[in-house]
Amino acid sequence: MNMTHYMSLLAENQPWNLILFMAIPVIFAETITVTEFIILFTKKLNGPLRAFNRVCSILAGLYFTGVFLYLFPTAFIPLTANGEWHTWVDVVAVSFYLSGVIFLLPLALLDLGLIARKRSEESKLKLHFLLISGFLVVAHIAMIFGMVNPEIMGGMAGMNH
Repeated sequence: MNMTHYMSLLAENQPWNLILFMAIPVIFAETITVTEFIILFTKKLNGPLRAFNRVCSILAGLYFTGVFLYLFPTAFIPLTANGEWHTWVDVVAVSFYLSGVIFLLPLALLDLGLIARKRSEESKLKLHFLLISGFLVVAHIAMIFGMVNPEIMGGMAGMNH
């Protein structure tokens, strides 16, 4: 079976690529989400759980920014410049994966106090929730399209199969 570059990345160098590019970001996102729900339901906007949530958010945002800064020039740009995409599903999978930085970097900046400084704690928590939700959406779209066999999806002008 032909694989998307997203799935090839995860399958290579087992288990390290899977851990580095999938497990760490997703475990962070799920941890942030679960703690976020507890914080929202208990309305305890301060305390050890919120502190843990902040630490996870900062680490996730900085970590995924590093992933983006590594993969964008070493994978995305060469695949585009050389026309090596495996159909449009490959472009969708990799693009949505990398777009996670749009959500995780601001999450880290929010918890570092570098953005949304004048918002109330409740308003910041809402933004926090929207950012982590956005990451989960794009990560799942990347996973779904990444698992598709590009051969069954047909071609795209200018793409090699």
